[in-house]
Amino acid sequence: MARAGYGGFWIRVVATIVDAIILRVVVSPIRMIFGGLGLAGMISGVPHVGLAFLGGGVTLIALVFGSWLYEALMESSSYQATLGKMIFGMKVTDLSGNRISFERATGRHFAKWLSGMILGIGYIMVGFTDRKQGLHDLLAGTLVRRG
Repeated sequence: MARAGYGGFWIRVVATIVDAIILRVVVSPIRMIFGGLGLAGMISGVPHVGLAFLGGGVTLIALVFGSWLYEALMESSSYQATLGKMIFGMKVTDLSGNRISFERATGRHFAKWLSGMILGIGYIMVGFTDRKQGLHDLLAGTLVRRG
């Protein structure tokens, strides 16, 4: 029986880009609706900075909550992957190869913030660890398997 490999750094970067595009497409109607609040003031000739700020805030909240729910729900589902990971034949598992819970997927998602906050070193670790784990994977006890 062939042993599955791990999702390496570059393939995960491309999968993340695919997921970011998908999320932006889903959130763009919210941005158009709420971002238009600032433009409404410009039509009357009076700039409404507060409305524009509100529109940007609503969009940011939609992106934060949307990305969390998208990743956590997809990775804890029977698919075990976001659409970007599915395209490249990857699945997120626990260290034993089992499906992860929604709670673990949530922890993994927010641990990615830490991976990024330290100059991206948490992500770069994927290229240098035996099982291709980033800091967020190590903290959540997960693997990204391929094949």
